[in-house]
Amino acid sequence: MNVFDFAMKMELDGKAYYEKMAAETSFNGLKTIFTMLAGDEQKHYDTVLAMKEGADGGMASTTVLEKAKNVFQELAGETHLLGGMKKDLDGYQHAMKIEADSVRLYEDMAKRESNPDTVMLLLKIASEEKKHYNIMENLYDFVLKPEYFLAWREFGNLSEL
Repeated sequence: MNVFDFAMKMELDGKAYYEKMAAETSFNGLKTIFTMLAGDEQKHYDTVLAMKEGADGGMASTTVLEKAKNVFQELAGETHLLGGMKKDLDGYQHAMKIEADSVRLYEDMAKRESNPDTVMLLLKIASEEKKHYNIMENLYDFVLKPEYFLAWREFGNLSEL
């Protein structure tokens, strides 16, 4: 399997994973984020396919990060939703691994490429995958945040004893 085929398979796997996460969540904001991430993975697949076929192409930038910020702001006041989101922690970690692997793959492909336009496109995909990673990492941290605050409160008053 050549590197383009491998990248396309990774993108399709990522798309399927985000579609699964979107289908399993009952939170509309998260459903939107996962659906947008799946759409970005399809866009990456199409871009890699075009590169494999020798086409010089471009790719529109992702808007999922801006949407995710809005969803996190909405979720901040909905602490009662966190219990249901905690069951997905392993899923968020798995998505972070997929995104980290994708970043490494595209950065490695860019290092091996001689065409400067293709290098720029590969690095743009890697940059978008980094944004996806950050979204999943923030989601993971957001779900764990109450635990961190609980630990802080438990040990923050030791000087008063």
